[in-house]
Amino acid sequence: MSLKAVVEGVGGYLPDRVVTNDELAARVDTSDEWITERTGIRQRHVAAEGQRTSDLATEAGRRAMDHAGVGPDDIDLVIIATATPDLTFPATAAITQAKLGITAGAAFDIQAVCTGFVYALSIAEKFLVSGQHKRALVIGAETFSRILDWEDRGTCVLFGDGAGAFVVSAMDEDEANGRGILSSYLRCDGRLTELLYVDGGVSATGTIGHLRMQGNKVFKEAVNKISEAMEGAAAAAGIDPTTVDWFVPHQANQRIINGVAKKLDLRDDQVISTIAMHGNTSAASIPLAFNEAVKDGKFKRGDLIMLEGMGGGLTWGAALLRY
Repeated sequence: MSLKAVVEGVGGYLPDRVVTNDELAARVDTSDEWITERTGIRQRHVAAEGQRTSDLATEAGRRAMDHAGVGPDDIDLVIIATATPDLTFPATAAITQAKLGITAGAAFDIQAVCTGFVYALSIAEKFLVSGQHKRALVIGAETFSRILDWEDRGTCVLFGDGAGAFVVSAMDEDEANGRGILSSYLRCDGRLTELLYVDGGVSATGTIGHLRMQGNKVFKEAVNKISEAMEGAAAAAGIDPTTVDWFVPHQANQRIINGVAKKLDLRDDQVISTIAMHGNTSAASIPLAFNEAVKDGKFKRGDLIMLEGMGGGLTWGAALLRY
């Protein structure tokens, strides 16, 4: 029996506190006009004091489970993509698993920064179609506000906190009825590490460190690598990328999103963009944007949807699914 990994439910969570561009302009040498023109971002959400990545992940996961109509006993795999874990160990997935009352199966984190959710979804698909697990909760969750240098206007204006989640289930092909994750394309070039990294860590410095980025160089890499990933995922599924119904990109920069859409001949109304209100939430940005589109009634079952991300590593990748 051939199995497919089908997205059954989605959910998202954003912290209550909103930080506007004007608020940042009072702290660093910038302006709402400067930020908006260069990035498309108008505001971002920031976790409250004491609010951890697992707290955001738990709420997004609970909402995804409610949307799918499943409970803790129905989940036997939890994968969290995050670059900002609660603790060095155990995994934030283990902490979130306990908070959600899930007691079966495996739970672990993966770290591919802004591409993390695409990596996590691809991993979950492999576990599910192998028959090893029956239903996965895949979450992207970040508290990037904890690793920002709030005096660095080149980075602190870009990022926000949040979490998004998918419930993905193994179904036989008849039950799936054409739905499911069709392909993925994952890449990394560690030679480009210095373009986007955090200058601290357990082994290197024993400190958390701050995010550092060579923004112009990352921007130059972005459009070509993202387009390559989308074309690769489409080719693996035997589909022309111009035939996708929807494009859900990582929400890094509106100019990058526009550039990729133009290169692949996608219309503006096919592209889901939440960057203005969310900022860049790293591994959470794709599922958060996907969740917003579902809530807005844009997606219907059977739609062909392309996801993509690019982040530190450099990592990049794409996944194609039929919703």
